[in-house]
This record gives sequence, C-alpha cells and structure tokens, in this order.
Amino acid sequence: MSRLPQAVLGVALLGAAAFWLLTAPSSVSPSDYDGLVGDAKAGESVFWAAGCASCHAAADASGPDELVLAGGQKFATSFGTFVAPNISPDKQHGIGGWTLVQFANAVTQGVSPEGEHLYPALPYAAYNKMLPQDVADLKAFMDTLPASATPSAPHEISFPFTIRRALGLWKLMFASTDWVITGDLTPEQTRGRYIAEALAHCGECHTPRNALGGVQRDKWLAGATNPDGKGKTPNITPGKLTWSAADVVEYLTSGFTPEFDSVGGHMAHVVENMAKLPESDRQAVAAYLQLVPPVK
Repeated sequence: MSRLPQAVLGVALLGAAAFWLLTAPSSVSPSDYDGLVGDAKAGESVFWAAGCASCHAAADASGPDELVLAGGQKFATSFGTFVAPNISPDKQHGIGGWTLVQFANAVTQGVSPEGEHLYPALPYAAYNKMLPQDVADLKAFMDTLPASATPSAPHEISFPFTIRRALGLWKLMFASTDWVITGDLTPEQTRGRYIAEALAHCGECHTPRNALGGVQRDKWLAGATNPDGKGKTPNITPGKLTWSAADVVEYLTSGFTPEFDSVGGHMAHVVENMAKLPESDRQAVAAYLQLVPPVK
C-alpha cells in the first residue's frame, strides 16, 4: 500500500475515533445522588413547573387523567415528528423500574438507561440545570402516579436523524449548563431564573433556533417560529412585552392578559401548571423577566 492511501486511512480512523469519543453519552455523577431521598410532596411542585403532564398525558386529558403519563402526543418539527413516550410508573412500558441515577441521566443528560442519546424534544438542555434534590423529589412524586401499560410509540423520523450517536455533537454545541441571565441577582430573581431557564424551560419555545435546532441564546425569549412551522411564540422580552410584574403574575395565574385577552394553544397548559405553584414562584418569574435583555 502506498503512503497516500495509508495516510487517508489513518486520518479516517482518527476521525472516526474522535467522533466516537466526542459523541459518547455522558452521565451524572452517582455521588451527587447518593443518600438522596425524594419528597413526593415537594416533587409535585417540580412536576407542574417542569410541565411533564403537558407533553406526556393524552392530548385531551383533564383533571385526574392528566396524571396518567401514558404518552402518545405527537410533536411535528422540521426534523420529523416526535412522539411522547410512556413515563408512567409501569415497570414494563414506563419508567417504573428506573433507578434515581437512571432517571437523572434521562432528565438532565438526555441519556436512556440503555446508554442511548435521547432526542432534545425532551428539554434536557434546560433540565440539565436542575438541582439533584429536585430531580429526586420529582421521581418520588412520579412514582406515586397511576401506571399505564400503553407501549410507547416510535418517533416518526427518517435518516439521518435516526443516527442517535450524532446527538452527542448536538449536545456539545447546544446543551449548555450555563445560565443565560447572570450577575448579582436577588434571591427572588434567582428563583425566577431557576424556574424560567431550567424547570419551565421557557426558552425552548420562546427563543429562536438555528438550522440545527440549537437555541440562539443571544436572542433569548425574543420569540420564535413554532417547531411545526405554523405560527409563532411571542417575544416576551421587556423590549416587546410592556406588562408590569403584576400583569405577568395575573397572566400566569388566570390566563388573562392586561388587554382582557385569554391564553390559548399550548400556553394554556403552561398557565394551568404555573397556577398550581405558590404565588411567590409566579412573582419570581415576573421579576426574572424584567432582567432579560430587551429585543424588539
């Protein structure tokens, strides 16, 4: 074999090895979860703030049925249609057999118990900022919910998006654990940031994305085209949203705007979830939104 083909082969092997290393699924540190005992009562607030039922319950579920997380809702995007899986406590079709570390890996790292990358339709790029105790509390609450034996349906996507290993590169580029809003925040503003940037993952819908589906953090909460390409989520930065903090709190409580309009679409689920939180949390979110750089 001549030197040129050998060199090409060597570069190809090095490239393949680098790809394999860079795209390897990461894991939480088990020591961060050693000895943690989840509090189901505290976990209920985490559950509503994180919007778990909004995606994993049946599309028309209401009341007690919202707590049956059998999955099945479909979310159309330019990359294909993603189907919410069963995350009920069923041990065969849900997540009832998962350990706390396995649960934490899925929620905060986007990695399944089998070691596969999960698609970022699960907003782990926001949940990766969750506190370990909140993760433990969330699991404790979800373990109390009704089990469903409904099998999870496969995602409706095609090549090359079926190559899950490539999601490792996506995570390296876009799944940052850094906060968007930094500086000397008050305790209330810090709480609001935690809810908005981590638990409630507001930026996942209200921030525009690039061609690879990465959130454009320099345009944080400036509004975006819906994933299915139909309609838009609004700009909620101070440059566009002129509501007072009290207006924001009222909206997140009742769903009514200062203009006497009412919430609609998927945001209705968000308001239902936020209304279940203490009023101090809604006040904290309002205080946080006033810190966001305005984008007109």
